[in-house]
Amino acid sequence: MFVPHTDTEREQMLRSIGVGSVEKLFDAVPSKYRFPKLDLPQALTEMEAMQQLTDLSLANESARDLACFLGAGAYNHYIPAAVDSIIRRGEFLTAYTPYQPEVSQGTLQAIFEYQSLITNLTGMDVSNASHYDGATATAEAAVMAYHNFRGRRQKFVLSPTVNPQYRETLRTYLQGYEGIEVVGDEKDADPFLRPEDLFSLIDQNTALVVVQYPDFFGRIFDYTALAQKVHEAGALFAVAVNPMALGLFKTPGEFGADIVVGEGQPLGIPMSFGGPYLGIFATRSEFVRKISGRLVGETVDGNGRRGYVLTLTAREQHIRRERATSNICTNQGLIALASTVYMSLLGKNGLREVAELCYHKAHYAAEKIGAIPGYSLCANAPFFHEFLVCCPIPVEEINLHLLDHGILGGYDLGKDYPSLKNHMLIAVTEMNTKEDIDMLCEVLEEVSHE
Repeated sequence: MFVPHTDTEREQMLRSIGVGSVEKLFDAVPSKYRFPKLDLPQALTEMEAMQQLTDLSLANESARDLACFLGAGAYNHYIPAAVDSIIRRGEFLTAYTPYQPEVSQGTLQAIFEYQSLITNLTGMDVSNASHYDGATATAEAAVMAYHNFRGRRQKFVLSPTVNPQYRETLRTYLQGYEGIEVVGDEKDADPFLRPEDLFSLIDQNTALVVVQYPDFFGRIFDYTALAQKVHEAGALFAVAVNPMALGLFKTPGEFGADIVVGEGQPLGIPMSFGGPYLGIFATRSEFVRKISGRLVGETVDGNGRRGYVLTLTAREQHIRRERATSNICTNQGLIALASTVYMSLLGKNGLREVAELCYHKAHYAAEKIGAIPGYSLCANAPFFHEFLVCCPIPVEEINLHLLDHGILGGYDLGKDYPSLKNHMLIAVTEMNTKEDIDMLCEVLEEVSHE
């Protein structure tokens, strides 16, 4: 609760700083802007404000109310009750800054466990303590690659099958660098590009090649040959992952990735209308001094007891601002903890079971949708739990019809890929029942006959 200062306290503070009145504090602001008359509604009591906010919230429809087939980067997975129960404990919810290890051992250990789980999941050597989301993690991979080559390599190759938001964020990050060239995802690029199609773009000026696994269309490729081609040119290879898929498929580390990034939202984090989310960033040990963000290490104190500390902090911008790789010196601590609890609860077998459920349910849905007159599957490769559907009418019209039946439809790919007008990206997770999928197919067939 807000407790205002008393008049006496205000006078004491003004005397201390040598100012005659509160108004004098705003002398630097032009007078016409100091106290504008705001057209605000009448003030509400706490009870009235709570009721108004509740009424507004009831206008929202979420995956709790609708059968959700929307993915494209954020997915509707089941979150065990223990996740919220643990992260809401006071020790974590109001945790002390990890910069003072003597009073934040719990926070530091939680971050250390998160890093350990991510390295196991991705097949990499080291993970940082997370970024804001998958898009910023992908952009930080480009920044790291630039600094790794000290700016001497200025070409970045982006597959058009990388999440459009990731690509846009990466380009935004690189705007301040002179001479940078980002290629591969031009507007006229083939959206169904395959890994080997990137070979011709890789040369001695390439700093980084970025692909997605599974890609934005849900397709699965083995990137071993592409990784080899990238390394032959002396460049770095980054893979943006759906971490849930890694419970079932080969890790990026196994086919030669140098950097693994991704959106950690599938790992026990609710969709929450867009965030907060979790940016995964893992790499090889040789790049540990170039990685941005926090790193927690395990050590022993003077009495031989195990303890945890931030390590290699000289990389970070709060210490070496002008020489740091990145301006990131924080992490999504509570969100990273949620994913740590989730991964710990499920374990290796549990993650695989969830991934298998997603895989098989998606393939059941794809088979049924592909048999509906007017619809066809557009995928030209194996897929995980997202797949592409060619539709007989605009996706926007289909989704409005689905919404009338309590179904949140797939993603309209025409928004990001002009050549994919009337193409829908459908996501299926363990949360979708057979009845949900059958109902989706019934409504899609109904739409095709209108």
